[in-house]
Amino acid sequence: MSFFFSRTVNIFKQALDGATHGHITAGSVLSPDVGFIPNNLNFNGTVTPKKKFKCVFCGKTFEYLSHMTRHMRKHSGEKPYVCTVCGKRFAQKTYLITHERTHSGERPYACMECGKSFSQKSSLNVHLRSHTGEKPYSCSHCGKSYKTYLITHERTHSGERPYACMECGKSFSQKSSLNVHLRSHTGEKPYSCSHCGKSYAFKIQTFHSTHNHPSTPEEKRFECVFCRRTFNKLTYLKAHMRTHSGEKPFVCTVCGKRFAQKTYLRIHQRTHSGERPYSCMECGKSFAQKSSLNVHLRSHTGEKPYSCSECGKSYAYKQGFNTHQCFG
Repeated sequence: MSFFFSRTVNIFKQALDGATHGHITAGSVLSPDVGFIPNNLNFNGTVTPKKKFKCVFCGKTFEYLSHMTRHMRKHSGEKPYVCTVCGKRFAQKTYLITHERTHSGERPYACMECGKSFSQKSSLNVHLRSHTGEKPYSCSHCGKSYKTYLITHERTHSGERPYACMECGKSFSQKSSLNVHLRSHTGEKPYSCSHCGKSYAFKIQTFHSTHNHPSTPEEKRFECVFCRRTFNKLTYLKAHMRTHSGEKPFVCTVCGKRFAQKTYLRIHQRTHSGERPYSCMECGKSFAQKSSLNVHLRSHTGEKPYSCSECGKSYAYKQGFNTHQCFG
């Protein structure tokens, strides 16, 4: 009798310990012979995975303790993983590993189609749609399909601008647009020229380098026999040579107009089709050329890449800059 009693007490203690640590659930069955029989044990002897660890804050359940521990950091704000380069902290080790690639330059995920590489697998998956043409996200308002950024596009219909500047109150539909805008208040200039060290608030170092630091002869190996202009790629030289020969091998099937470059033909064809593939995520306005979109974006970001060397005044558009240069 005493043996049976002590056996029952031990089993009960197991129940308390198990419940405390999340190993035993309310649906488990008590047996004096075998201890606890989990309610996820099937008749054929197999065990169905069961979520047995519950978050004390929101009640969400997890199958593994490590998963719950990681989830709990969302509530506690704990960020135990620290970048040894810049000191930035992260809640998950995977986030730290991804972040460290911004310092190391590592891009382990390569596209088998074009060779372009990425630091995150998710970025590669999005890029692959440029080859497959897949556009899995469709707008319920206008039916337009997107490879990414459907939520941002839908804000052009709803007018929602969830990202507000705490300094001046201006709001934006994208967080990236807000981050760019904030530099007008903080004075931050994260983009610097590798040649002269000049810093910019906006990503215009390519424009700056092209106009202020022409490439050295060593970087340009292909020379035009007519004008001695040099190019770093043979394809660029071939395209340039047509400006001398007058050759225009690309023909529009609609109107017969000819072009020296295939890209010019594609842009021209949009005048017939009405296609405007480049859309502003901020206001929804669309353009036939990417360069036109980039110019338009300055109306949102405040970027002014054209600067007068005499007085320092800056302009968002080349037309205004040229007028200033002529008339002062």
